[in-house]
Amino acid sequence: MLFPGVIFMSASWNPTASIENLRARADCYRTIREFFHQRQVLEVETPVLSVAAVVDPNIEPMQTTEQRYLHTSPEYAMKRLLCAGSGDIYQICKVFRAGEAGSRHNPEFTMLEWYRLGWDHFRLINEVAELVRLLLDQPQAAMEIHRYRDAVSRFAGLDPFTATDDEIAALGIQLAGQDLQLGRDGWLDVIVSHQVEPALPANTLVFIHDFPASQAALAKTRVTAEGIAVAERFELFWNGSEMANGYHELTDVVEQRHRFEQQADGRPLDEQLLAALRHGLPACAGVAMGLDRILMHRLQTPKIRDVLAFDWFRA
Repeated sequence: MLFPGVIFMSASWNPTASIENLRARADCYRTIREFFHQRQVLEVETPVLSVAAVVDPNIEPMQTTEQRYLHTSPEYAMKRLLCAGSGDIYQICKVFRAGEAGSRHNPEFTMLEWYRLGWDHFRLINEVAELVRLLLDQPQAAMEIHRYRDAVSRFAGLDPFTATDDEIAALGIQLAGQDLQLGRDGWLDVIVSHQVEPALPANTLVFIHDFPASQAALAKTRVTAEGIAVAERFELFWNGSEMANGYHELTDVVEQRHRFEQQADGRPLDEQLLAALRHGLPACAGVAMGLDRILMHRLQTPKIRDVLAFDWFRA
């Protein structure tokens, strides 16, 4: 029966992903769960809504009418579980970030995050590589590990630790095609995304570590033999995409509060996380991985909508 004055869009109710691609997603989840089951890593579930938001100035959270925030990562809640004695844990969950709708981004997306007690970020790199090879169905994929300083110097022709702010900004403006009024770290991100990432070797798991200490977020820092302060964290790149971000986790609550206060910009601090850290976070390393991007590479599609049942515009 037709209704006068109503225009029907015959395809608007359909999923954006094919049923075949949805099966690939289910296979991905099954592989992850079997991978961690074999290693006796506990699957956990934490709240999607919380009273405090992430303080990272580069991430914009979504807020509900009840003044709660949709989480941008399960990191804070998972660390509270670690402090409570959970042992090694992982989680597959939906996360939410405002203003990220496009061909490669969806404001609601799926993240895998896990933590390993007693590990540092270098040991975690090997486990990340093992899992990603399975998920990409690339069992023989090559792997390279580079220091941030070496990668930026080699592929962008600039030493990120000794170059002046003006030199970094000039290259960033050249690459971006406009002056985005960014600080030193913002322009370094532009240089990495526009110059370094596209130049990395194809079909290779490329891990970059020892980022500037100013980009530590929730990672430990240390001073290198050259006297440079670096963050004990890594990022994984595959064929021009960032795939994962891992930390040797900061356990010092005083330092963590200091970083939160510097970055909060009016957002409420997660006092429950800080209370848990005061109780004691065991030495550990953790990593977050975007599963939609993994699926995009596995299925060789440039559009995130092709791996989502319903993307942002059909949800």
